[in-house]
Amino acid sequence: PTLCCSLTGLWRSDWRYPTTLLCIYGFFSTVKPLEPFIIPYLTGPDKNLTTEQVNNQIFPVWTYSYLAVLVPVFLLTDWLRYKPVVVFQCVSLFITTAMLLWMESVPAMQAMQFFYGVVTASEVAYFSYIYSVVDVKRYRKATSYCRSIQLLGYTVGSVLGQLLVSFNLMSYNNILVFTLVLTAIALLTSCLLPMPQQSMFFHRRHTGQKTATEGTKRHSSESVGADNCSKVLLQVWRDFRQCYASRQLLYWSVWWAMATCGYNQTVNYVQVLWEHAQPSQNFSIYNGGVEAVSNLLGAATAYGIGFTEVRWEQWGELALGGFSGLGAASLFLMTFIGNIWVCYAGYVIFKCLYMLLITIAMYQIAADLSMERYALVFGANNFGALALQTIITSVVVDSRGLGLGIIPQFTIYASYFSVIAVVFSLRGVFTIWRAQRSSKESTFPDKNEPPDSDEHRL
Repeated sequence: PTLCCSLTGLWRSDWRYPTTLLCIYGFFSTVKPLEPFIIPYLTGPDKNLTTEQVNNQIFPVWTYSYLAVLVPVFLLTDWLRYKPVVVFQCVSLFITTAMLLWMESVPAMQAMQFFYGVVTASEVAYFSYIYSVVDVKRYRKATSYCRSIQLLGYTVGSVLGQLLVSFNLMSYNNILVFTLVLTAIALLTSCLLPMPQQSMFFHRRHTGQKTATEGTKRHSSESVGADNCSKVLLQVWRDFRQCYASRQLLYWSVWWAMATCGYNQTVNYVQVLWEHAQPSQNFSIYNGGVEAVSNLLGAATAYGIGFTEVRWEQWGELALGGFSGLGAASLFLMTFIGNIWVCYAGYVIFKCLYMLLITIAMYQIAADLSMERYALVFGANNFGALALQTIITSVVVDSRGLGLGIIPQFTIYASYFSVIAVVFSLRGVFTIWRAQRSSKESTFPDKNEPPDSDEHRL
C-alpha cells in the first residue's frame, strides 16, 4: 500500500497528470456530433424556426455575448487561477446543450447563444491552465498535446455526426442527449484537475522561478496578489503599449484581427449558404464529412508549415496578402456558383488557408515575446477581431440592422478578404523591396566614400 500511495503521489506530481486530465477534458468537450447539422436541426420539424430567424435574430447573439464577457472572463481566469473557469466553461456548455435540446422559441435560442458565447470566451482558460502547472521546458509538448486533442475531438464529432445522420442511427434529439453525456464526462474530469498555485498576472511566480520567454527575458521581483488589482492592470497596460510599439508585431496583429473576424463570420453562417445552394436536395447529410475533412486538412497544413524554411519576416506579409486573395476567390466561388459541391470545396480551401496563415502569424508574434506578453497580445488580437465582427454582425446580419440575406452577406465577406489581400500584398511588396535595397546598399557601398587606407597607400 505504501508503494502504491507513493507511486500515485509521484504520478500526480508529474506534468503528465494535469496534461492527461486536460486532454481528456479537451476531447470530450469538443466532440459535438450535431454541430455540422445545426441549421437543418433548427429549421426542421424539431424546432420549426425559419432560416431568417436563425440567421438574423439568433446567431448574432453569440457575437454580442462573446464580446460582452471576453474581457471580464480574461481577467477572472487569471485571478481565479484557471481551474474554476475551466469548470465554469463546461457547466455553461452543458446548459447550452440542454437549452438546445429542450427549448424551442426564438428568445430561448437567443439565450442559448448567450451561454455559448460564455463558453467561447472561457476558452482562454483551457490553454492558460497548462502553463501554470507545467515546467517551462514542457510548454511546447504540453501545448501540442492539448491543441491536437481538441482538433481530434472536433474531427471525431464531425465524423460521428456524419455516420449517425447518414445511417439514421439516431435522431437529432438523441444526438444531443448523447452530447450531454459526453459533456458530463468532461465536467467530471475538469473537477479532478489540480488547482494551480500561480497565474500569469495576479499570482506571478516569485523571483528565482523560471518564466517562459521566447527571445525576451523579463526581470521582475514583484509578486502580485489579488489585492493589488490596480497594479496588475497598470502593468498590463504598460505591457500592452510596449508590445504594440513594434511595427512588425502591429502589422501581423492587424491581419490576425481582420482575418479572424472574417473567418468567424464565414464559419458561423456557412451552413445557411449550404442550405441555400441545395434547396431541393438533402445534401446537408454530408455536412459532417466536409467539416471533418476541413479540420484534418487544416491541421495537416498548420503542422506542415513548421517544416518550411522561409524567412517569414521578409516574405510573410506578401504571403498574408496572396493567400488571403485565394481565400477571397474561394468565397466568391461559393457565393455565385450556386453548386453545393463547389461550396463544400471552397469552404475546405478557405479553412486550410486560414489555418496556414494564422499558424504563421502566431509563430511570428510569439517569437520575441514572453509567455505573459504573448497571452496579452493573443487576447487583445482576438478582442479586436470580435469588435470588428460585432460591427459587421450588427450592420450586415442583425435584423435590427440591414438584415441581409445569405448571398449579399457572403459577397461582403469575400470583398472584405479582397481588401485584406490588396493591403497586405502592397505592404509585402514594399517590405521585400526595402529589404533588397538594404541588402544592395550593404553589398555595394557608396562610391563617394573615401577608399580604404591600405588601398590608398598602394
